[in-house]
Amino acid sequence: MPESHALSELLAAITAPDRTPEDIAGLRLPESFRAVTVRKEDTEMFRGMHSADKDPRKSLHVDEVPLPELGPGEALVAVMASSVNYNTVWSSIFEPLPTFDFLERYGRTSPLAARHDLPYHILGSDLAGVVLRTGPGVNVWKPGDEVVAHCLSVELESADGHDDTMLDPAQRIWGFETNFGGLAEIALVKSNQLMPKAAHLTWEEAAAPGLVNSTAYRQLVSRNGAGMKQGDNVLVWGASGGLGSYATQLALAGGANPICVVSSERKAGVCRAMGAEAIIDRSAEDYRFWTDEHTQNPREWKRFGARIRELTGGEDVDIVFEHPGRETFGASVYVTRRGGTIVTCASTSGYRHEFDNRYLWMHLKRIVGTHFANYREAWEANRLVAKGKIHPTLSCTYPLADTALAVHDVHGNVHQGKVGVLCLAPTEGLGVRDEEMRARHIDAINRFR
Repeated sequence: MPESHALSELLAAITAPDRTPEDIAGLRLPESFRAVTVRKEDTEMFRGMHSADKDPRKSLHVDEVPLPELGPGEALVAVMASSVNYNTVWSSIFEPLPTFDFLERYGRTSPLAARHDLPYHILGSDLAGVVLRTGPGVNVWKPGDEVVAHCLSVELESADGHDDTMLDPAQRIWGFETNFGGLAEIALVKSNQLMPKAAHLTWEEAAAPGLVNSTAYRQLVSRNGAGMKQGDNVLVWGASGGLGSYATQLALAGGANPICVVSSERKAGVCRAMGAEAIIDRSAEDYRFWTDEHTQNPREWKRFGARIRELTGGEDVDIVFEHPGRETFGASVYVTRRGGTIVTCASTSGYRHEFDNRYLWMHLKRIVGTHFANYREAWEANRLVAKGKIHPTLSCTYPLADTALAVHDVHGNVHQGKVGVLCLAPTEGLGVRDEEMRARHIDAINRFR
């Protein structure tokens, strides 16, 4: 049977309204499928170029790849939809280093992990789809289950990760530091990455929150991050973007006051639609935190801090939700109140942060580093989506064949919210199981469209 026919049968079974778990379990799996990859042979193609000039459309491919072997504690998932995260941008431009270095190191850890060390890397750290098969030792999930996946891959053979799975020395991000990611028709995950799909969302909507919502939850809400409480003033950089849009929602849902920093009036309008009132359009107000490549401008920090106090009734911010990194970090440390917290991840404008330590040490501030989320945090973040407390921030979708263009647009920051990718789903709008709940939240679901 041709592989395309096997995939067509698989899709027909998944979308059948009366399908049963036995129908899915009885399907013949294809020997190969389409996936978005970078290739090891291309890792030097952008050498010497500035990051902004590197074009993911030249490095990303949609290849036919063989179905990976299913191991203990793992699941094969038919991916109906996925989404683009910034780690896919990094992978596509081979920064800060080619991801094949991650795959090689992982491959040396065990014979089973050696599957990941390939001359191609299937990217993607989000998915919404249907469980096809589970390996030995998997009891909670069955073929036919509709799921989303978080991207934390751990081994948990060290005691270090048992209080907080993010501290496992073998912690990796699936689809970035491991192979067989979600930008594909079929993905391989550890079964403990799986979580229930929100019944009121389409496939592409359900695929959007995973990585960014979980990351924002740990960074802002969790005791491992800022431990946000009611009444806190929270400065959110890029508040309408893929990560910041979830921080803004979490702040509002938790009774805090987000001060949303955006780069256009259009993005300011999105924040108002989410319910935020304090908004700073940094482009319109022309904040220039650096006078040149090597010198920051403290006067601009002070002007920025004064503007924040105008919006908060004279208060400084309790928490800064930091992810731009180099460009904004000096200002972030300065504007935080005495005893406040700067919680940081990602560093999309540069990893080398510079700040005046007097404003940190003498004013008793804290810098907290966070990275994705542990199992419990990811589950809690997903639960908020399933309950309709947090909504996907999907702005547009691309077909799998055009993923390179989607990543190019994210790299160029021409998007707002999240950019989705249809994998096996033939069109948008499929996968909704709870129409009544969807109707109650439809305006919020479509807010970024």
